[in-house]
Amino acid sequence: MMRQYELVERVSGYKKNPDEALLNKAYVYAMRKHGEQTRASGDPYFSHPLEVAAILTELKLDEETIAVALLHDTIEDTDATRKEIDEVFGGKIGRLVEGLTKLKRLDLVSKKAEQAENLRRLLLAISDDIRVLLVKLADRLHNMRTLDHVKVHKRGRIATETMEIYAPLAGRMGMQDLRDELELLAFKYINPQAYATVTGHLEELAEKNRDLIEQISKDLTKRLAKEKITAKVASRQKKPYSVFRKMESKALSFEQLSDIFGFRVIVDTVEDCYRTLGFVHTNWAMVPGRFKDFISTPKQNGYQSIHTTVVGPSRQRAELQIRTLEMHEVAEFGVAAHALYKEGKKRGGQSLSENTAYASLRKTIEQLAEGDNPEEFLEHTKLELFLDQVFCFTPKGRIIALPTGATPIDFAYAVHTDIGNSCVGCKLNGKIMPVITQLQNGDEVDIIRSDAQTPPSAWESVVVTGKARSAIRRASRQAIRTQYAGLGTRILERAFERAGKSFSQESLESALPRLARENAADALADVGKGEITSQDVLKAVFPEFQEERAVQTAPPREDGWFGLRSAAGMVFRIPGSRSKPKVKRVNKSGGTIPIRGVKSDLPVKFSPQGGAVPGDRIVGILEPGQGITIYPIQSSVLAKYDNEPERWLDVRWDIEEDNHERFPARIEVLATNEPGTLATIAEVIANNDGNIQNLVMNVPVEDFTEMGIEIDVWDLSHLTRIIKQLKAKSVTSKVERIID
Repeated sequence: MMRQYELVERVSGYKKNPDEALLNKAYVYAMRKHGEQTRASGDPYFSHPLEVAAILTELKLDEETIAVALLHDTIEDTDATRKEIDEVFGGKIGRLVEGLTKLKRLDLVSKKAEQAENLRRLLLAISDDIRVLLVKLADRLHNMRTLDHVKVHKRGRIATETMEIYAPLAGRMGMQDLRDELELLAFKYINPQAYATVTGHLEELAEKNRDLIEQISKDLTKRLAKEKITAKVASRQKKPYSVFRKMESKALSFEQLSDIFGFRVIVDTVEDCYRTLGFVHTNWAMVPGRFKDFISTPKQNGYQSIHTTVVGPSRQRAELQIRTLEMHEVAEFGVAAHALYKEGKKRGGQSLSENTAYASLRKTIEQLAEGDNPEEFLEHTKLELFLDQVFCFTPKGRIIALPTGATPIDFAYAVHTDIGNSCVGCKLNGKIMPVITQLQNGDEVDIIRSDAQTPPSAWESVVVTGKARSAIRRASRQAIRTQYAGLGTRILERAFERAGKSFSQESLESALPRLARENAADALADVGKGEITSQDVLKAVFPEFQEERAVQTAPPREDGWFGLRSAAGMVFRIPGSRSKPKVKRVNKSGGTIPIRGVKSDLPVKFSPQGGAVPGDRIVGILEPGQGITIYPIQSSVLAKYDNEPERWLDVRWDIEEDNHERFPARIEVLATNEPGTLATIAEVIANNDGNIQNLVMNVPVEDFTEMGIEIDVWDLSHLTRIIKQLKAKSVTSKVERIID
């Protein structure tokens, strides 16, 4: 275990006059607090925060960060408190330590939700100070290095979390070495067989090509020197997990991979980078499609380099990365690069707050924080962090960085949420293209907008960015809420009218305390959902109101039927001994709810038993939490709602002449069982502009086939015409519409 003076010596190795008092105080405090605690390996627990601190000294971080590393588990695992740490070390260190403390007692429904809430808290702490992330990554790295001592059933979960969250976080911050080691360790536990196979192949290949690699490095260094370019050339081997991921994603065998080895060329200036590129492309053939210039267009994590692949000596393909020493430091250590980690420090005129990697992460965290629940936050974080990037342009030349696989919808939301919500189309490089087209590097994207647009919920399965997915979900929820509120308004207007009262928004707001709702919109939506009845609202607005009997019996008739009138203004007749009830709807003057179809401003669906089409006499049944279900008035299903008159709604068709929406219906066909019968029936439906949604066939006897056909039609006359023409065919014996 590292001694106290050794830790101070490590920091002194890269910083003059370090704050030894702070380091010593943190060392002693943490050691005393952890006391006799031990890790799963049996080692003293204090060895863990000490190793985390050691990892951070390799990144050349400041004394405060090293102190936080030593203290990072004290609040969680000892009797230390935030107040005590503030008193001993100051509020800044106390805040950083608290940001690293996991949630202990949280009433959440699942481990996934707990993981998500912990991640949310961590990322919000990161947005205040990047050093929280640096300590957390070092903490995770040491835990992964010692994962063998953890119980077997926990290893897979910890490794998966590392692969899905912490390794991408390190990559997002440009800390490639740390990301590589996290991925390697996680890979070992997630897929041990593949890990052993890939690492074995890589070791064999490295030994086989050792001489060739040295020859290429020396040859390239000499050639560049002749061009008066001072360069340091080093070989690099593709990492095991990177190899495995490429084999898996592109369905390649190990032998088919041609870029296992690469070379990193470090030069003095940006000008030398491009001179080196010109020399390389002049002397060796470039592999098409394998050139990327991240110097002129850096990645969001601040990474800069030129990538190219050439066919070098011995006809061997080799990838070259060309960069300056400063770029190399940022590529290896990211935001932890020694001149960038402290607030206020600058390098090349850039402070930490201006650093693209940190600024990008803070922006991402702000977007992710808009999620509506912890599990969505976790999902969106994985989406944002794990994917590579493409760079696209607005018509005015602004660069928008997006994950690989992003669509113009993602692009629109990246520009602004309002642009995404109003997106109806796009132009890619001047051509109108589908909004689900995958974007490529360099695309110019022009979003076509409409203020009347509401983002379809289906877009959620198309987009790849967390911001877009979260915004679409919110818009969909708001649209549904608006539908329910509209339905609630109409229900209350009718109920108040029947009671001889006047309904207004102001009267509803005055009754909110009695309805236990915060605002009128909530109350209206709950009425639409069926969670509050119209009678409850009437009594809340007019406490003196005396409710009439919900059900009134009509005089008996000679045929044995008697009538019931519901509170919704419906009259339906119930038989004494007949098996199928007859239902009659009585239109009251005004107060009916217009039905325009499923794509209306009300939450409407049609009877799953047989649907309903314009021209049918219809009734609406309020389904709590689901909106209105529309039934033909002759449907026998309505009998089960006899004792719930408050759920009956007086509805009417309100279909415009230029309507382009079809409506569901069901027909049953009994046809001869012979070749061509189905084709004949389908042809009749198609020729009459009907649309078959589903078909179920049954052969009750050898000579006949029963067909249950779900069909979409424009209206009742359209359906009647199809049925009539089907009946006229010689192959059909019986055709009828099915209501129930």
